[in-house]
Amino acid sequence: MNEDPVRVLIVEARYYDDLSDLLLAGAKRALEAAGAEYGVIQVPGALEIPTAIAIAEDSGRAPIGVHYDGYVALGCVIRGETYHFEIVANESARGLTNLGIHHRLAVGNGILTTEDEDQAHWRADPDQADKGGAAARACLDLIALKRTLRGAPA
Repeated sequence: MNEDPVRVLIVEARYYDDLSDLLLAGAKRALEAAGAEYGVIQVPGALEIPTAIAIAEDSGRAPIGVHYDGYVALGCVIRGETYHFEIVANESARGLTNLGIHHRLAVGNGILTTEDEDQAHWRADPDQADKGGAAARACLDLIALKRTLRGAPA
């Protein structure tokens, strides 16, 4: 018995549009290479990503909602002159970790936390560090693990 195709929701923070475009390109490329279906939603910033994933997961439990097997979080937090960097970086990561642990969600974390835009660009670019693709592949690995452990084909 074949299981349904993998369906992933990409949640991208659009605070830095050019970096978001690069992260999204890498994530899409990785998901397409794996034959996964995906949707994309946008939120303003990294702090909104965990909430959007929680909302999507709850919506997927509704009779007419779309169920996702996993989630890819994409965004960027660049260090500034205030403590805001630490809050956003730490709380967005904590929110994603909590979703994974407490709700058993397959979440690939592609929220970059960098010192400057040059670092962010290098990490986001699909032809360089490809962190968007890495987050998508991590999500796919977790989905495969869940399917394997419950005895379904990955």
